[in-house]
Amino acid sequence: MELARRTFHSSRGWASPLPVDLDGPQTLVLAFGASGLGAAPLAELAAAFPASVVLGCSTAGEIHGAEIFDDSLSVAVARFARTGLRLATAEIREASGSREAGRQLAAALGAPDLRSVLVLSDGLHVNGTELVAGLNEHLPPQVVVTGGLAGDGPRFARTWVLVDGAARDHVITAVGLYGDAITVNHGSRGGWDIFGPERLVTRSTGNILYELDGKPALQLYKTYLGDRASGLPATGLLFPLSLRSDDDRDEKRLVRTILAVDEATQSLTFAGDIPQGSRAQLMRANFERLVDGASQAAQMAKAAPEPGAPMLCVAISCVGRRLVLGERAEEEVEATLEELPSPVEQVGFYSYGELSPFGQGRCDLHNQTMTLTTLWERA
Repeated sequence: MELARRTFHSSRGWASPLPVDLDGPQTLVLAFGASGLGAAPLAELAAAFPASVVLGCSTAGEIHGAEIFDDSLSVAVARFARTGLRLATAEIREASGSREAGRQLAAALGAPDLRSVLVLSDGLHVNGTELVAGLNEHLPPQVVVTGGLAGDGPRFARTWVLVDGAARDHVITAVGLYGDAITVNHGSRGGWDIFGPERLVTRSTGNILYELDGKPALQLYKTYLGDRASGLPATGLLFPLSLRSDDDRDEKRLVRTILAVDEATQSLTFAGDIPQGSRAQLMRANFERLVDGASQAAQMAKAAPEPGAPMLCVAISCVGRRLVLGERAEEEVEATLEELPSPVEQVGFYSYGELSPFGQGRCDLHNQTMTLTTLWERA
């Protein structure tokens, strides 16, 4: 596998020429860009790699190596020697179509030698839980599914996914990786502290939460946010929701982030399902634990490749983590690189949701995590 990393800045253009010599049908190009990025650099990228599989989406911040940028495009180019690639696209007009979109992607990519699927989705019109369910229903359990939901900073106005060199909304894309040469590992960890009483989800529909303990969910959230309530939904990123089943023997916890609020119904819309009957608690940030969570994700994902074999790391972290960490946000992307074996190239983005298995097993939707996907190819 041959790797290259490039970056485009709105004010300065491309930092160095694109490695057009790596173009080919076994080349994967990943591009993560600002939501307001102009069409020109995306078109240039597509023109430079006409034979390659090009995948990308908008962000709430672009990860490039150990740095984080805004108003930029972070690009990784990976040319495989023995790994096949296939691209699939599905439209998502509204969240209710998420499971069907997952089914369509799985059907388009399914094959006996499929090893992994990397998914990039519209971040505002999708129910990530249902998208993952559609993928899991139609893919074998040994296929590793990871990815993320596109971002738009703290604005929640428009996200896009790259299709045929252009930015489009209402779209989900995925790339399948095929053959025995490719190894894909993953890791996902948070680092948030749970606080306040555990509450019962007494009324919800899909990813819309109406009541906790029989009380309006939005009203309860505003009580905890205090003065920050006027900044919803963005300030809700600072206080995600931890969910577990009503079975005390189940230790699995998933985190959910707010995407929208509805004053009329006093409800909250999240990036994934909030099952009625589940148990919920609010969470808040601990700076050191967030960075430590990123290190733990890298430890999970770093299974050593062959000596000297290059590794690609796709880092997808939640926008809420960046808002909390502020100027210290680069500490978490530095922490991942410190744990990963060299040589490694890291690109990624801040998202509205992360897709990865919880540990082992099938894929889940996560929020407020650092989620890593590492890829390397055996000689």
